[in-house]
Amino acid sequence: MPRQTPPVTLQTNVAQPSRSTFAGLFLVTLAAVTYEVLLTRIFSVIMWYHFAFVAISVAMFGMSFGAVLVYVLPRIFTVERTKDQLTYSALGFGYGILLYCVLKLGFTDDARVLAAPSLLSTYVFTAVPFVFNGVCVCLALTRYPRQTSRLYFADLVGAACGCLAMIGLLRFFTGPAALLVIACIASLAGLLFSRSASTAARARSVIAVVVITGATVASLAAHGTRFAFAELRRAQASWIYEKWNPFSRIMITPDPSSTAPFGWGLSHTFRLVRPAQKSYSLVIDSVAATPITNYAGDDSNLQFLRSDIINTANHLRQNARVLVIGAGGGRDVLSALVFHQQSVEAVEINGDSLDALNGRYGDFSGHLDRDPRVKFVNDEARSYIARQHSRYDIIQASLVDTFAASAAGAFVLTENSLYTVEAWKTFLDKLNPHGILTFSRWYPDGTPWEYRLTALATQALAESGMANPRAHIVILRVMGVRQGNRGVGTMLVSKDPFTAADIAGVETLAREMQFEVVLTPNFALDDTFARIATSRNVPLLASTFAVDISPPTDDRPFFFDMLRWRDFLQPVSKPDSVYIQANSDVVATLLKLAIFVLVLTIASIVVPLAFTVQRSALRASVPFFFYFGGIGVGFMMVEISQMQRLIVFLGHPTYALSVVLFSLLTFSGLGSLSTGGTQTRRRSHLTLLLLLACLAVFGGVTPMIIARFAGAATPLRIFLAVLILAPIGFLMGTAFPLGIAAAADRAASITPWLWGINGAASVLASVLAVIVAMAAGITASFWIGVSAYLVAVIAFFAAQGQGVTSTPDLRVASAGR
Repeated sequence: MPRQTPPVTLQTNVAQPSRSTFAGLFLVTLAAVTYEVLLTRIFSVIMWYHFAFVAISVAMFGMSFGAVLVYVLPRIFTVERTKDQLTYSALGFGYGILLYCVLKLGFTDDARVLAAPSLLSTYVFTAVPFVFNGVCVCLALTRYPRQTSRLYFADLVGAACGCLAMIGLLRFFTGPAALLVIACIASLAGLLFSRSASTAARARSVIAVVVITGATVASLAAHGTRFAFAELRRAQASWIYEKWNPFSRIMITPDPSSTAPFGWGLSHTFRLVRPAQKSYSLVIDSVAATPITNYAGDDSNLQFLRSDIINTANHLRQNARVLVIGAGGGRDVLSALVFHQQSVEAVEINGDSLDALNGRYGDFSGHLDRDPRVKFVNDEARSYIARQHSRYDIIQASLVDTFAASAAGAFVLTENSLYTVEAWKTFLDKLNPHGILTFSRWYPDGTPWEYRLTALATQALAESGMANPRAHIVILRVMGVRQGNRGVGTMLVSKDPFTAADIAGVETLAREMQFEVVLTPNFALDDTFARIATSRNVPLLASTFAVDISPPTDDRPFFFDMLRWRDFLQPVSKPDSVYIQANSDVVATLLKLAIFVLVLTIASIVVPLAFTVQRSALRASVPFFFYFGGIGVGFMMVEISQMQRLIVFLGHPTYALSVVLFSLLTFSGLGSLSTGGTQTRRRSHLTLLLLLACLAVFGGVTPMIIARFAGAATPLRIFLAVLILAPIGFLMGTAFPLGIAAAADRAASITPWLWGINGAASVLASVLAVIVAMAAGITASFWIGVSAYLVAVIAFFAAQGQGVTSTPDLRVASAGR
């Protein structure tokens, strides 16, 4: 993560750091950032990937608290013990990760992990290794002030490499096994630090390396690729294949119901005439599953697919060019073959899913990739579709989100790039005149999600120039036999108005298959669908509903978040309370987490520092409090808002997290280093004013760049993301060292306190940024961050106006919170 390091203290070592010290710092920061990024994958299994911000908050808190310990416990962290303590803190970091792997009882596959006690215990337990890391980095960067630039370079390179290391680790190890590898790296850092430490420290470091490495090797030897926490192993004892990667964890299990045909929305009229094909279940992360069906080129055993509601568009459009969003286990590809469509392109972001389907289990699945009518594409669907010059007759997305996640409220915080007005306008643009966009989703009784989906379709059609959106929309539903009240709904959106023949075909199919007609140009199951589909101002109409059914946009891409924040504390009258209970639970958890983080931060960072500084010095430094609090809030609001924005742009949270962290690490570090040397008041003022100007330009230009290049290839989009983050990263990196230098010139004793305020503000802002984005949009979150920087700059000018004329050359290492 972007590094925030403490100011230089008056206590320094006489001896210079050895080469092993630089190497140790490189490894310990590499391990820390790899651990942080890997936590986003671990949390994907524990509590869904949208809690990635928790990993950032945990890392910030742990490192801040660790560095504060160095300042408030001077009798323990003495100069004479520095080399030994570098060794012990690095080893403690490794042991902390090891204990997290052994003792943590997480990895449950249901919503209980979102309960406050479980979430808070996860927060604290996961932060422990970061505390040791904070101690280690603080000692390394403050005890050798004459070598700060070189040490910081090692810190910066290690952290930047850590952003990329996780991607490599998950190519060879499972998530839990990768954690143990990171523990080994941390222990090796301790071994390197110990080369210039005492004999006892060297001996203990050797023992630690042996213990941690031995535990890793033993675990891998015993479990291989199946290595996981005990509870996860018990829950998934039937695995026959498992693979982790930066996108997900996939597992293959035999389908116990493979003797009967599987269809998400099979008609009640379907009767099995001959045994269905066997299938495997491809499970993604926790419970999202898709079948891999046995196929040998004969589709006579697959005719049940004609009775599945998700294939309604295939009934209406024959000899069609089909594009499938999310190839998964190949079910929609088989459907296109059963209907004898002209061709089918299946886009899948997860390359390992395609490898499982067409490689490892290719003989079982019939090597669909070898069929001349079929083309598989490993890419992010939205950008792939946007850059295609050809047109399609059907664009199909079938249950790309799962009922288990939806029912648990697990996707409430998810930035979903497929469910926005901008995305649907792109899909419609790539259809032939009579082409159909079809989305199939779980449709339980009494849920308002299809109202929101209708609002999304209506708004996208209106913005695409369609005068009568209702004439372009059809919705059908079937109640599942095995799913109880968990029905499956299919929405069809046609680029041209549905013809009379199309509507007659839908009605005939619905009668034969006993599908329920929800909405057509001529019929509405209830008046709400008709009002939404015919509204000329969908956002205004949506504002009159008890829940938020407004069309999601790229700025507010939270499709499943249907609870208005202003109504959170007010009871919602039935039946709407049933609709939004899951939303309410998740939002309540988020608010509880914010309160917990606030209390924990004050108790562990602010209060201890309050006893280390004289009150007179604090009173004289009030402008600096606003300055460091402002840049702490500003940095995190900008950072997390860009992660959320780039999730939509790049198509996956792992890309966004890695790109944002790598870019801000690299360029804010360079910005920090550029402040070395004497800084005049004029130069400091110009630098901070340039920061504000750059942020303002960035806020205006970035949405246009993202819109312009939404259809670019993934490597180009990543390059553009790095390019647009570079200027603000560089300038944000100057803010922290400029403030520390100015404060040290006035009263050096307050610098630990200022650093603590900055760290506390960053921790709190990591949660606040998510709340603001959900309530008001990603853009609002960004501009609040800019406003925080504005407050900080005004405070800096006020402090400078009290008589400081220049700032000394402290060469402080920081990445600019």
